[in-house]
Amino acid sequence: MTGARLLLAAKTALAVGIAWTLAHFTPGVTDEYPYYAPLGALISMHPTLMDSVRSSAQTLAALGAGMILALLVVFTVGPNVWTLALVAGIGVLLSGTGWFGVGREYVAVAAVFVLVIGGHDAEAYSLGYLVQMAVGFGVGLAVNLLIAPGTFSATAKARVDAYQHDLAEHLAGIGDALEASWPPERTEWTRGADALETTARDVRAAVTEADRSRRGNPRAIGGRHGTQSAHRLLETLESIAVRVRDISDALEDVVRERPGAFPLDRELIPAIARGCSSTALAVAAIGYDGADAHRARQEAARAVRLLVVALEAGQESERSILGPGVLVATHLRRIVVLLHAQAGKE
Repeated sequence: MTGARLLLAAKTALAVGIAWTLAHFTPGVTDEYPYYAPLGALISMHPTLMDSVRSSAQTLAALGAGMILALLVVFTVGPNVWTLALVAGIGVLLSGTGWFGVGREYVAVAAVFVLVIGGHDAEAYSLGYLVQMAVGFGVGLAVNLLIAPGTFSATAKARVDAYQHDLAEHLAGIGDALEASWPPERTEWTRGADALETTARDVRAAVTEADRSRRGNPRAIGGRHGTQSAHRLLETLESIAVRVRDISDALEDVVRERPGAFPLDRELIPAIARGCSSTALAVAAIGYDGADAHRARQEAARAVRLLVVALEAGQESERSILGPGVLVATHLRRIVVLLHAQAGKE
């Protein structure tokens, strides 16, 4: 269980308790429905401030829409089994419009509650329901603001770093497998290519969540816990991942002798292996600005140049005009360019 979850649980408990206490001091008939205040506080509590504000506003709007729908029935034909069913159906239709966001289900809920529980006293019930929910929302937002949740910037940075490690490991695995034997006995890299895309989506979601956690958060005042560097690094890694997957797929086609695969000049295998291994070390060094990182980028550029030289020699002897070697060299060269560009931003 994370610290952020424990903090959210503690704040939720505090907000519910405060809302229940304040609910008994609301004026008029509204104090007859105090149980809705803690419900509002519970609904309003989210890990980020902006999510709390958004869910509270959307739920309040949904409740208002449902109550208006129910009151129209009360003031016209009156509540009965047919109008109850009709209101529930219309509420579900309205919830599907996308107007009410996370609070969409409360359109039908509020409409049905007003007709079933409010009955002939629907106006007083609607007022009490809405006011007490608003009290709960207000308490929840106040607690979430005064005890500001932490930003998720550190978590996002850790996810990006882990993704960088996975990319480097995958590319290094290709180089190690090619250096060991042909056809490669180690095929772990052939199973990991598809996972890179899924991981990229998860990491992108984590960075987006970190952005949301900073909006309106006092802890992010003054640019603290920024995510700009994580965004820049992730964009580079996503571009690299596209090329790594293409390299992996092309070589896997050859290894598994799939239909349509171009043949691979065996004399290119050592150069391809060195290119993948050297580029993997440079990918792992992204974010570092020391002599070792600079040396890794230089070694990657040199290994790719040697692969291009080997390809040109093969073409001159008509051994390799088309094939995976050309694709690998093209992608590795582009990765090296991206690495130098990223180093210039750091």
